[in-house]
Amino acid sequence: MSWIVLIVSGVLEAVWATALGKSEGFTRLWPSVVFFAALAASMGGLAFAMREIPTGTAYAVWVGIGAALTVVWAMAAGDTEVSWVKILLLMGLVGCIVGLKLVDTGH
Repeated sequence: MSWIVLIVSGVLEAVWATALGKSEGFTRLWPSVVFFAALAASMGGLAFAMREIPTGTAYAVWVGIGAALTVVWAMAAGDTEVSWVKILLLMGLVGCIVGLKLVDTGH
């Protein structure tokens, strides 16, 4: 269950990171509201997952998922250029995240 919560929390990290950019320094209401809601849910899920997953592994997976999805979303939305190099680097990042899960022995 902790791994599922951690993955969802990583997705929410991408949501709040994207909303933060769209909030224009908290001058736009709805992106700001989405930011704070997703931030709270993401941090809460990370804290929950850390009860069973080692801190280093949980944090690295959470950040990795959030970072990868934020870049993928920016490419899909046309906010950043799509390139094979970026795609390969994202695949490497995802591979490392999966590797952390595979070698995690728990507490």
